[in-house]
Amino acid sequence: MTNPSRDHTGLTDTFASRRYFRKFGAITQHLTRVAAAMEAEGRLTKSDVKVLTGYLMRLSFTFRALSMKYLLAGRDTGRFFGSLAMDKRDSGFPVAAELLTMANDAQQAEQHLANTPGPEALKDQMVRTIIRDQEVPTKLQFALSQRLYYEELLRGELFWAQNHPVCDWVENLGENRRRFNLHWAVYDSDVNLPVIYLMELEDSGKVALPKDQRRWPEVQAHLMGQSLGALKLVTIAKGFDEDFDDLHPKRLRRYHVGPMYSSAYTEQSGPLRQVLEQAEAPEGQDWALAWTLEELESERVTSERSGWFGTVEREIFALDPFGGRGADTGATQMQRSIILPQRPFQVLAEMDPPGFAEVQKFVVSPAGQVLRY
Repeated sequence: MTNPSRDHTGLTDTFASRRYFRKFGAITQHLTRVAAAMEAEGRLTKSDVKVLTGYLMRLSFTFRALSMKYLLAGRDTGRFFGSLAMDKRDSGFPVAAELLTMANDAQQAEQHLANTPGPEALKDQMVRTIIRDQEVPTKLQFALSQRLYYEELLRGELFWAQNHPVCDWVENLGENRRRFNLHWAVYDSDVNLPVIYLMELEDSGKVALPKDQRRWPEVQAHLMGQSLGALKLVTIAKGFDEDFDDLHPKRLRRYHVGPMYSSAYTEQSGPLRQVLEQAEAPEGQDWALAWTLEELESERVTSERSGWFGTVEREIFALDPFGGRGADTGATQMQRSIILPQRPFQVLAEMDPPGFAEVQKFVVSPAGQVLRY
């Protein structure tokens, strides 16, 4: 049995840790531009972009908070503090335990801030330590970094290990039928990657789903319990359809953000690692990020007997008809994409490794523009 901890590493070097967070800060900004480019091409709606951008910004704020927490990683802060644990093999992202710890810290952020001097007071003490004692005020720097960390947690809007479902009304389809968009997200602890879910459903209940005190809590608990990367979309959708007779899932999408490849930080094998090594790109441009969309759509509706005299609607979902892959993927279609800077893309185009012909490629120019090839 493999030990997952062997795939984890700590960023114990101060400068390596800061470069890592700068890299992810830039990547999350590029991802929002990818979403905008997909909207311009008509492949995403404005509401889709709003939801995806919201989660990506939360992810950005999470990385910013962690960068404050580990700002002095590798420095002597007067006690053992540790370093960011990242998954060097499967994802290139922080391990899920980091987000769980962060959620626990957020519950106690106010207490920590109440017992810590303000930023200006700490900076004043730093100046006096430098002038009077002629020492580097490492412990005071550490205290300030932790205060900034807890301030970020208190601001909220972070990407947590579980981000519970939100229900947005779209339109009324009839007297007792409405269309809603649901979205939620998790941090998959098996592969240490953020995963975003979007579901379009029709509600034929007497009370609108978000206002239904009986169904809405059940729906939230059901979806969070089924948000596992190992489950196929068709399994999730069918289970939801069968458990809620008056809720009809018409479309379910799942976005896997990652893995992140970087010759400086990860040990993934395969063509992308070779591309990054051969590109020899400068700092900040030696990365590539995968982005996978799974999509399941309802093909038609059938009626099924319920009780003695009643009937309920059941969805029949369309699976990928090409090559028999639908049964394997459990989805109507799957689209793999990759975003990478210009220099690694040029090497990728020259190498043209097998399996990348159908992968959508988004290229970041030196000016920060994102173009699709």
